[in-house]
Amino acid sequence: MTGPDAGFAAFDPGTLPSPCYVIDLAKLEDNLRVLKRLGDAADVKILLALKAFSCFAVADLIGSYLDGTAASGLWEARLGRERFRGEVHTFAAGLKSQDLAGLQSYSDHLIFNSLSQWQRSLPQLDLAGDCQFGIRVNPRHSEVATPLYDPCAPWSRLGVPPDGFAGAGIEGLSGIHVHALCDQGFEPFDRLLSATEEAFGWMFGQIKWINLGGGQLLTGPDYPIDRLVTRLVDYRQRTGLNVYLEPGTAVALDAGALVTEVLDTGWNDGHFAIVDCSATCHMPDVIEAPFTPEVLGAEIVESAGPDDAGDADIVRLGGPTCLAGDVIGTYRFATPPQVGDRLVILDQAYYTMVKASTFNGTPLPGIALWDPRVNEVTIVREFDYETFESRLS
Repeated sequence: MTGPDAGFAAFDPGTLPSPCYVIDLAKLEDNLRVLKRLGDAADVKILLALKAFSCFAVADLIGSYLDGTAASGLWEARLGRERFRGEVHTFAAGLKSQDLAGLQSYSDHLIFNSLSQWQRSLPQLDLAGDCQFGIRVNPRHSEVATPLYDPCAPWSRLGVPPDGFAGAGIEGLSGIHVHALCDQGFEPFDRLLSATEEAFGWMFGQIKWINLGGGQLLTGPDYPIDRLVTRLVDYRQRTGLNVYLEPGTAVALDAGALVTEVLDTGWNDGHFAIVDCSATCHMPDVIEAPFTPEVLGAEIVESAGPDDAGDADIVRLGGPTCLAGDVIGTYRFATPPQVGDRLVILDQAYYTMVKASTFNGTPLPGIALWDPRVNEVTIVREFDYETFESRLS
């Protein structure tokens, strides 16, 4: 068996509280090995994008393979510096002047979103210190089909477009950052790299590094790592630039699940089950992308119609919140879920814990680590009422 089912088919969800995120340490380490081999072979540095996966319970494991973290603001930069190992690279579309001192102290690279932001911040920056400064660029080359995730969509607020540098100098800047992909393969990256060089190649003699962002499924089963290595080696040799990649999804791809318990079942034009996890609270990309996550032992039903209404094996799963659209997906089960059953929703490590909320007073899932090599489960965090109350006033 391959894919997200490969590890969790042997997992017992009854060993955990519900709901609970669980990280497969073996699969996580497999992903990290792939990224380490890529970094070594291409002589590039690989950073964990904390915006996607910031479970510091596995920071030591990640730090033994990767070169550091990529942060999206002051708090993530501090998390990267205090909880993880290696370099910290920080980018945020908006920066507060009162945060600049802290950002410099936590960051090895601090990347600005606009030339005006950079120039306005100059009086507060220590240009002779250890922190290097960069600027995000926007090559106006779209590869992402969903506008919600496309940094190069028209009227984008992210990065400086090619004509934005007209008449402007880049003195004091040591690198550029471009991020314009979303869970894609090699070909979109190859085209993006060419477009970026065409638009901003004039800078290459004046800067030291380029951060090529994330958005590649580098640890996917079909990703051509050898082609990427060849492309990056040639790119580095031609440009003389140090290269950084900051994958998020790829680090924890297929390395996590969300355990949930069935609270109720019913029928209304079709069978449904209410579970104690929530799409909107615990895996919001299910609604935002949107996509239907895999459930262990079930088959996704893409479009259930009237003919399926009487089929007891077809069940729509939804969360406990008041949001009518808090729907996880529609599935065909070999045995329809009953109240008290545990279900395992697959591939739920990235962009889940980092986005989780307590909307409706919904409890946050616990966090657990599972090592299938020795079948050992460790619960590293559970959240209580005080967690919910402390976020309010």
